[in-house]
Amino acid sequence: MLMEPRERLIVALDLPSVEAARAMVARLGDAVSFYKIGYQLAFAGGLEYAQTLTGAGKRVFLDLKLHDIGNTVREGVKSVARLGATFLTVHAYPQTMKAAVEAREGPLRILAVTVLTSYDDADLAAAGYDFTVPELVAERAAQAHDIGVDGLVCSAEEAANLRPMVGPKMTLVTPGIRPAGAAAGDQKRIATPALAIKAGADYLVVGRPIVGAADPRAVAQAIVAEIAQEAAKEE
Repeated sequence: MLMEPRERLIVALDLPSVEAARAMVARLGDAVSFYKIGYQLAFAGGLEYAQTLTGAGKRVFLDLKLHDIGNTVREGVKSVARLGATFLTVHAYPQTMKAAVEAREGPLRILAVTVLTSYDDADLAAAGYDFTVPELVAERAAQAHDIGVDGLVCSAEEAANLRPMVGPKMTLVTPGIRPAGAAAGDQKRIATPALAIKAGADYLVVGRPIVGAADPRAVAQAIVAEIAQEAAKEE
C-alpha cells in the first residue's frame, strides 16, 4: 500500500471532552492527518466532532466495535457513513461482519476486531474460549476475509502471520503501539512502530504515548520518521 508515512499514523483521541480533543489536534497541527475516536470521546460529543475533523480535511477512524443483531448493525453503519468516517470497527463475529459489509456506503471501510490487544490466552480461557489467541485470530481473520470485510485490527505479531493469509489488499491496523521505552499500560501484545511496519501493518494506532506526552507533536513526528525509515527498507 503506497501511502505517505504521515498518513499511516492514527492518533487515538482518548480524551474526556471535545474541548480537550480540539486542543490536542491544534497542538499536533499538520504533523497528524488521521484520528481515532473511541468510546470515551464518542460519548462526550465526539461523533459530532468527527464531522468537524472530516470537514477540516482530516481522516477519522470511529472505533465503536459494533456488535448486535444484524438489523441494528446495518442501521448503525449507515449512520456512521453519513459522518464521513474512513474506518469503523465491528467485532469479528460472522453475523455482525456480514451486516456491516452489506450496509457500508461511500468511502467507509469496515475493520473487524479479532481479539483485543489487552487479551492473552488466559483471558480467552476465562471468557470460555477453547482457543489460544493466535488460533482465534486466524479463525476470525479467515471469516472476515471470506465475508468481504475491508480490514482487520490486530497486534503486530498477528499482522506478520495474517498478511500471508489474507493477502495484500486487506488493510491491517495495529493498535498497542509503544515507542521504545514507553510504558505498556494495559496492553499485553505491543510493538514499536518499526516492528509493526516490518510485520506488515498498514496503519499504526498510537494514543497515550502521544496525547500524554509533554510535546505531543514531537513524539508524533518521531513516530512518523520511524515509519518512514522502516518503510524505506521495504521499497
